[in-house]
Amino acid sequence: MGRGRLSWNEYAVGWARLHGGFDPRKAGPLVRGWLRVSYVIGSGLARIGIPPSGVTLGGLVLCVSVPLLADRPALAAVFVLLAAMADSADGATAVVSGRATRLGYLYDSLADRLGEAAWLVAFWLVGAPGLLVVIAGGLSWLHEYVRARVTAAGMHDIGVVTVGERPTRVSVAFVGLLLAGAAELVQDDLPAGTITVVTAVWVLLALVALLQLLAAFHRALR
Repeated sequence: MGRGRLSWNEYAVGWARLHGGFDPRKAGPLVRGWLRVSYVIGSGLARIGIPPSGVTLGGLVLCVSVPLLADRPALAAVFVLLAAMADSADGATAVVSGRATRLGYLYDSLADRLGEAAWLVAFWLVGAPGLLVVIAGGLSWLHEYVRARVTAAGMHDIGVVTVGERPTRVSVAFVGLLLAGAAELVQDDLPAGTITVVTAVWVLLALVALLQLLAAFHRALR
């Protein structure tokens, strides 16, 4: 089929090839629905000639804007959601347009890590303790680092889908800032406590996810 006109099934095959063989058609309803939306957006962007790198850059700009909006957490949450959509759409655009490259994958991963760091900076600005924020970021970085190193060691499938994958971190950032914004309407000092609890949830999920990864990879590589 022509560029920008892959069917959903063709797209799913291409997407799985870039994500450790994980077939999006077999994902849960929420993940499958999200990826279907990304496929539609990516197809539209590819059709009008927008390159994947442009979508990645746009997503990064949205992420960097999040801490700038820390005094308006609900609006910051909207920017997290838009950035997440851009993050999914850049990969979809690459697959649909046949422009997926290893360099693009590298830049996309780098943009993801910088974006998550920006969200956590926003958490800190809203009132989360700095140490807790650093631990959350460090554990999430370790999650991705371990997965990358195991791939380099020769494991080519995804291994395990943990409770702390990228979609989880997006959800925690979005819901956390949204709750902080709602808390602000009740009492001025509530957002700090709210975002602290959310950051603690991020840390807990990231820790469990890291243990899941290590256990799965230990079994696979023995």
